[in-house]
Amino acid sequence: MAICLFAVLLLLDQVVKFYVSSNMVPGESIPVINGVFHITYVLNPGAAFGMLEHQQWFFILAGIVIIGAFCWYYPHLKRQCAYFHYGCVSLLAGAVGNLIDRIRSGLVVDFFDFRIWPVFNLADVAIVLGVASMIYAIMVKMKETDE
Repeated sequence: MAICLFAVLLLLDQVVKFYVSSNMVPGESIPVINGVFHITYVLNPGAAFGMLEHQQWFFILAGIVIIGAFCWYYPHLKRQCAYFHYGCVSLLAGAVGNLIDRIRSGLVVDFFDFRIWPVFNLADVAIVLGVASMIYAIMVKMKETDE
């Protein structure tokens, strides 16, 4: 099941990024809900909120470290609660999705634009939901098993 989650998240991320980059020009914005939600094609040279711009080697190395740590600890992760296990898988899929972009061009393709938040992509959503699931597991689920 974990491999399916990883594959679906990664494939969906890459397909949508390919579609956006093939059909739009950087900076182009298509309103879905005018003034609220747009599809905006942005090439991001940094991390969240544009931090650490043009530090692609740092991000590539960080992605490789995340993949290595995941592979090393995976036998232990399989024994954790499902929220933690699948949260780690989601985090990995998002990290790999953005790592592919960084290796390919040095830039990450972003496109979700809610106008009150920096533009982001599906890999970013996978990372945030993965971390949220892991936090939930640590704060709630794992405490339940300790009691």
